[in-house]
Amino acid sequence: MIATPQGPAAVGISGSPSPTSKSRGLVEYALARFKAEGAVTLLIDLAALPADALLGRGTSDAVAAALDAVARARIVVAGTPVYRATYSGLLKVFFDLLPQDALIGKIGVPIVTGHGAAHALAIDHGMRPLFASIGATVVAGGVYATSAQFPDGKAGPELLAAVDRAVREALSLASR
Repeated sequence: MIATPQGPAAVGISGSPSPTSKSRGLVEYALARFKAEGAVTLLIDLAALPADALLGRGTSDAVAAALDAVARARIVVAGTPVYRATYSGLLKVFFDLLPQDALIGKIGVPIVTGHGAAHALAIDHGMRPLFASIGATVVAGGVYATSAQFPDGKAGPELLAAVDRAVREALSLASR
């Protein structure tokens, strides 16, 4: 079990503009797995936050609270669909608001969804550098999911097993 006295141990960030996206569903699944291991969890839905504050053109208590939750968490799970071969703009503007070195000592878990295998490198060429640019240690087992891994609209067992592996790795790194 991991714990942080000042806040959630695992924060999930949904970088999709859709509340029913596949990437959001996988972030929610990962958070449920962390919760099953005793972690306090929180989901941040970036699409629900005020756009002007996300773009740095204003302030918002909700955006400030989301940034604070990420700063206090031990594990940060970020999920995004692939747009133009990389993570969503929503995720980018949120990460831009985090102070430099904000994720030092934290574990990053990247989750990316795309239609096909052609964008699988979005994990290594987009998400890992995004996490690393502000100091996170990124799990080796990031998750990339294709549309074919969602038969009948639900994540298939091999995909859920990949998320389970990423969660176990994050928990192992967090316990060190």
